Amino acid sequence: MDSNLKSQNNIGVLLVSHGSSLPYAQKTFNEICAAFKEATGYITEVGYMKVAEPSLPKAIDNILQKDENIKKIIAIPVFLSHGIHTNIDIPIILGLNPKETDPRCPDGNYPEDHYLSGLEPVNFKGKIELLDPIGPDPLLIEIIEKRISSALKESKIDTSPDKTGILLISHGSRLNYNREFITKVFNQYKSNTDYIVGQGFMELMEPTIPEAVSKLVKNNDLDRLVAVPVFIAPGVHTTRDIPTILGIIDDDSANDHSHSHDHHHSHGDSHEHHHHNEKIDFEGEVLYTDPLGADSLIIKIIKERVENEIRNG
Repeated sequence: MDSNLKSQNNIGVLLVSHGSSLPYAQKTFNEICAAFKEATGYITEVGYMKVAEPSLPKAIDNILQKDENIKKIIAIPVFLSHGIHTNIDIPIILGLNPKETDPRCPDGNYPEDHYLSGLEPVNFKGKIELLDPIGPDPLLIEIIEKRISSALKESKIDTSPDKTGILLISHGSRLNYNREFITKVFNQYKSNTDYIVGQGFMELMEPTIPEAVSKLVKNNDLDRLVAVPVFIAPGVHTTRDIPTILGIIDDDSANDHSHSHDHHHSHGDSHEHHHHNEKIDFEGEVLYTDPLGADSLIIKIIKERVENEIRNG
């Protein structure tokens, strides 16, 4: 797309991330941003909802510094599913109306120590259009298949597909959006593979990862398990929490991963991580894939969503 056309459109793009205290996530989102800009030429910045910098208001400032004539900012949450963050937190931070009532604070009066209290102002007088997150796009199945294929190349055993189990792992949420998302992804993948497939949640929902593995092992004679974290970017959950549950690293190793990740996300009460108390019961080979990452198909999904908004917005 011609860069002059973008100037005429007066449009900027904000890629919204949750934010992590570890550098892996920022590296991934910087790669996504760079690839998106190369594919489209739009003035684009990554902004973080919390923990990391730049914040969403500062990222908007960065967009306007590059072109003060921007009249519309298209914000797309680079999240896999809807949830409290996409429907409530991000709209409020951007100065928009939340998409639903906050179950944590229905009256909207957040306590002083809440991250939605005393927010930075958004210094933009144009229109901000907040898109939906990625959702169960069929292209995600292609990425998952690539991650599984790459992991199987590292396998140290020779076994048949009917003795290989695939476990799709999602974070889990107190709301049902996350279950709806991963179930649709699970059904899409299951209908396109000969492998035995299960799904599990890291926390907050059932089946837990150990429960999902137990179900796979109970019903099938498996020699090998491929665990796929259906997350965008590496972070504490994918590098420490899930590998600990899978028995790939032990608790001592997990505790050696120095970080300042705040596990209290103010979802109405403390967001406690009990998953370290559980481990899977499986004696076969466990292979663990990378998250979805800055895959070219993620860029394609984002590009199509943004260009659809430009055409129809």
